Amino acid sequence: MSLRIALLGLLSFSGPASGYDLTKKFETSINHVWQAGHSQIYPELAKMAADGLITVEAEGARGRKIYTITREGRDELRHWLTEHTPPGPVRSEGALQAFLLPILDPPEALAVLRRTTEAVEAKLEHLQGLRAVKGSQAAGREEHKLGGYALDLGIRHALTTLAWARDTAAAIDPDADPGQGEPA
Repeated sequence: MSLRIALLGLLSFSGPASGYDLTKKFETSINHVWQAGHSQIYPELAKMAADGLITVEAEGARGRKIYTITREGRDELRHWLTEHTPPGPVRSEGALQAFLLPILDPPEALAVLRRTTEAVEAKLEHLQGLRAVKGSQAAGREEHKLGGYALDLGIRHALTTLAWARDTAAAIDPDADPGQGEPA
């Protein structure tokens, strides 16, 4: 369902687009919070058209179709946004590692936290770079506003994860030297 909603959201916000255009928009925006590839997007577009949520506005060379959202599609998108409450826990391999961390000896656990910290710091740097680009492009351009709240959520999540890793390292070994690679 979420792929369908994501595609309806892109069409609603950006206007008519081909499957290729939607795939590219997906890769540079929604893909940071919900992953889907070309092989998932095209079949979903066909299902959405069959369900009357989108329509083929034009068909071009090599079967390229330009999709547009229908009234029914807008209604479904609005209903999902206003009435749907995402389910509780989500699968998270990071949370599973955190749950099982006490199984490891302290040096191994600290190594896991270092690896987690390095990955989250790289992600944070990437997200902050996106924020800088988004901010510089946003002046007067509606298209760059979409995803801003999710970007902020991602940055805050990364910052919280880094604080958790630092606090957890201190709980495992209060004498751990942050200069030795423990989360800082």
